[in-house]
Amino acid sequence: MIDLHLVYDLAGLVFAVVAVGCALQRGAPRRASAAAFWGLIAVSFLFGDRLGDLGNGWLVLGLALFGGVFGLGPAPAAETVEGEAAARLSRLKGWLFAPLLVIPVVTLAGSLALPALRLHGQPLASPKDAAILAMAAGVVLALILAMVLTRAPPLAPARAATRLMQSVGQAAILPQLLAALGAVFVLAKVGTAVETLISRAIPLETPLTAVIAFCLGMAVFTMAVGNAFAAFPILVSGIGAPILVGRFGGDPAAMGAIGMLSGFCGTLMTPMAAHNIVPTALLELPPWAVIRVQLPTALILLAINIALCDLLVFHHIPI
Repeated sequence: MIDLHLVYDLAGLVFAVVAVGCALQRGAPRRASAAAFWGLIAVSFLFGDRLGDLGNGWLVLGLALFGGVFGLGPAPAAETVEGEAAARLSRLKGWLFAPLLVIPVVTLAGSLALPALRLHGQPLASPKDAAILAMAAGVVLALILAMVLTRAPPLAPARAATRLMQSVGQAAILPQLLAALGAVFVLAKVGTAVETLISRAIPLETPLTAVIAFCLGMAVFTMAVGNAFAAFPILVSGIGAPILVGRFGGDPAAMGAIGMLSGFCGTLMTPMAAHNIVPTALLELPPWAVIRVQLPTALILLAINIALCDLLVFHHIPI
């Protein structure tokens, strides 16, 4: 059976390429620190399950040292496309979007097909891993198609990946850090404390008030920690599982899905989210520019999610 180790190995190889690319940038400031930082991330993806808790702890301290103390240095200037290469790209026109479309198409097809495929009587992939495996396959196929269409040299993806990671900097691993933070919060029983605090502000005596507290809590905690995956275990362990499902008999699948959507509304409104930090940094936009544009949409969607949660979790509308 194919498992997620294949995806981890693929990600580790990408970060290893970035580390080598940083190390080979002659004259670049802090290239050794940048190479060490991305190299440690590559080690984490490739060998993290073999390092143990102590080894991974030292690895995280190394990331803090190289990324926070020594710094990664500025990103190299973007390469310009001129002459024959520029003319070839202009002739492609709409075909340039083909690699982007390959990823969702392969992800959807693979998510449906992989669990049904069997090898020696065993499923080729677990249903819970199928979507991520399919997305990884889609990314690889999209890269191959992009290189065929643009006739890019073999090292072009490596140079582009190195420049992109250096431009994004430490924010590139923010989702992993915040997801790990969510696991720490669960172990520390933060969800129970959150339920106690929220119940004092909003009495959780009816399904509707519990839904409002759950969805608003997902948005607010996502804004605080920067990632819905970190907020989700806190609110589910504090309100979703014990109250919406346990006390009022709600549908756990609908609760989880709409809870995550409510958290995503929070990501649109927080400077802690990577997708709000990266465009601002890459495009040199004014602070809060991205969030100001997204704020009305986020609030409208949050209100819609609260209504849907009440309707679907308690089967006021059959699903």
